[in-house]
Amino acid sequence: MKKFLLVAAFVIGQSAFSQQPDFLKIKKYRIGYLDDKIQETSGLNMLNGKLYTFNDSGNAPELFEISKTSGEIVKTFKVNGKNTDWEALTNDGTHFYIGDFGNNDGSRRHLKIFKVPFKNDSLQNDQVKEILFHYPEQTDYISTYFNTDFDAEAMVYTNGKIHLFTKEWASKATHHYVIDPEKYEKQNAAMTETYKTNFMVTDAAYFEKKLYLVGYTKKTEVFLDIFTETEPGVFFNERPKHYYLGSSLSIGQIEGIAVDETGIFISGEKFKSRLGSTKPAFYFIPKDKLKD
Repeated sequence: MKKFLLVAAFVIGQSAFSQQPDFLKIKKYRIGYLDDKIQETSGLNMLNGKLYTFNDSGNAPELFEISKTSGEIVKTFKVNGKNTDWEALTNDGTHFYIGDFGNNDGSRRHLKIFKVPFKNDSLQNDQVKEILFHYPEQTDYISTYFNTDFDAEAMVYTNGKIHLFTKEWASKATHHYVIDPEKYEKQNAAMTETYKTNFMVTDAAYFEKKLYLVGYTKKTEVFLDIFTETEPGVFFNERPKHYYLGSSLSIGQIEGIAVDETGIFISGEKFKSRLGSTKPAFYFIPKDKLKD
């Protein structure tokens, strides 16, 4: 499902955040534009030192390996699974997990994650499994576009579990749910913690006991929060490092983040508004540019 930002006057100094952000404007870290085949990139993920992305709803069920230095497509993988609304990508070292759970009107009942074995640089499409789940807290499925708290576009794999983070259009927070990747009957996603981000979370990455959440506001402000894992699978006990990355009007609609020992990779899909448009872009922030 497509995601639209409501453009309003942008005044970062009047933000209502309780925690003022550090400025890490990523426009200067742009290393290229993405191929026309991935104009709607909706996630990034790192596996064995290689970077992968995909398009969201209305596009072919494909994964793309892209160059870490240019963003150009290196290889395309067909996936044996329908792209209803793919929104997140993670892996456990031997399997990709593709989150088909976009739900920006709150009416979707059939949420799933595709579990796709990956071996010898190839997807094992004859062994794809579906992990089905729902949110026990959701009791209302009436369609209310861009006003639901049961949308999601972010997940990571760690400690043997899938950790999903909601995109909350109404509350501007995120709930952390845990899902069992070995259970294939429909399961309850287990809510474990929540955090008032004041932005809508669009992707997540996990690296060296840190959780990275990226997203935007309806005023086109783009933010990054970096949390420290205080115990296995617990991220919200401490206040995160909070960064302002720029406006979607200039850097695109940021939808993907991946992290390795060198720094942070970020992707943004094309963005259109009455004030202009931006191409799908690819960014790299070196590790030494982040404040300790």
